[in-house]
Amino acid sequence: MTRREFRKDIRGRGASSNVTNRYDSLKYEATEEEFDNYADEKTLLKTEVLKDSSRTILSENKSPDIGFRFSVNAYRGCEHGCSYCYARPTHEYLGYSPGLDFESKIFVKEEAPKLLREALMKKSWEPQVIAMSGVTDCYQPLERKMQLTRGCLEVLLEFKNPVSMITKNGLILRDLDIFKEMAKYNGILIFISVTSLDAELARTLEPRTSPPQTRLHVIKTLADAGIPVGVNVAPCIPGLTDHEMPMILKAASEAGAQYAGYVPLRLPSSVMPIFEEWLEVHRPLNKQKVLNSVRDIRGGKLNDPNFGSRMRGEGPRADHMAQMFALYARKYNLNMKKFSLSAEHFQRPGDQLKFAID
Repeated sequence: MTRREFRKDIRGRGASSNVTNRYDSLKYEATEEEFDNYADEKTLLKTEVLKDSSRTILSENKSPDIGFRFSVNAYRGCEHGCSYCYARPTHEYLGYSPGLDFESKIFVKEEAPKLLREALMKKSWEPQVIAMSGVTDCYQPLERKMQLTRGCLEVLLEFKNPVSMITKNGLILRDLDIFKEMAKYNGILIFISVTSLDAELARTLEPRTSPPQTRLHVIKTLADAGIPVGVNVAPCIPGLTDHEMPMILKAASEAGAQYAGYVPLRLPSSVMPIFEEWLEVHRPLNKQKVLNSVRDIRGGKLNDPNFGSRMRGEGPRADHMAQMFALYARKYNLNMKKFSLSAEHFQRPGDQLKFAID
């Protein structure tokens, strides 16, 4: 039997409770009296690390509105705890809640680098861009200890297979040495997500991510090192952070970003109640304004699952958002230079030796 845990504000976490797993056949809803017993609990919820025994590491994307085919995720779940994270429902497939479980029960693929090496060694692998961070941030706090992302990068560097990355964590600078080598053959492109420049808002909205100023520092450091870097204004939350888009683009450009993108807030399935709960806890006076603003770009609903429109929104407000992005991206010289990752240098270990022998 499942139980929903009621908590007002858990330090260091984005969700305030464990919403019910959609796939649970037995459900339990606590009474008001039981809720009162949990209302004042504000303890720090510790992270539990669980072993993921997957025997493959490359995930194939078949969504037509996502710009990559293959991705690598060494983790399932994400300690960053972003209350709006579209990947939260993936934990339901594992039998857990998309709420607190998603950010506190992290599955780890300990053999990720080994599995990636095996995949790239196969003759069936056609060299192409691999994306890192699809359903989890590859630089979430646990990476500092596990170093699985670094291990995968070392494999990609060895094979000279291009990679694109996106993160909210300053830990990415740890691997600057690898990025410098990858940049020599157009093998790396990095985007740093900046949702808001308001440090206090970011602290509750994305509790275990790096502060906004740290992310701008990351952009500057990468740019100064010659690494192609961009900013992703994502998610752009109508009624809450959308007014910050010009400021974010300006700050990122001044830090050295050359590229930019944006994605309006998406609230698929069980993400919706988690984000609504976050508004109730942290922005109660703005809750209806934000939700109504989301409905403005989602055809009167809180979510649009359709390919294409789900990534841009529809209606006058969505059009204004797109126009604002285009205007300020151009004003701050973003997306002015063309850049494409190259797979032409790909080689499997031993290929050169075999060529020399032949």
